[in-house]
Amino acid sequence: VQLQASGGGLVQSGGSLRLSCAASGNIFSVNAMGWFRQAPGKQRELVAAMTNGGSTNYADSVKGRFTISRDNNKNTVYLQMDSLKPEDTAVYYCNYHRMIVGSDYWGQGTLVTVSS
Repeated sequence: VQLQASGGGLVQSGGSLRLSCAASGNIFSVNAMGWFRQAPGKQRELVAAMTNGGSTNYADSVKGRFTISRDNNKNTVYLQMDSLKPEDTAVYYCNYHRMIVGSDYWGQGTLVTVSS
């Protein structure tokens, strides 16, 4: 599975960005796609994820501000990020999780910088 992410950039506090990630290759029918992030000096953490059946999971810190969605026909997941805060600054990684066997695939990372 190959993941191509896009949409990062620089935005002011309170602004919005939208990340996209397209999966290609050997797509498995039962999967979850989502986003993790890693800020300097911190561990990588889950931001949001969504199964192909529509179940979602969000980090508490982004609930009410970020919205994950996906287009299963395009094998693409989106992350709409609103009301961005400086603490959202991080490299965001797209993740494809093959459920049942538990394997993970990662995109190249896209930098999101929120200025105060």
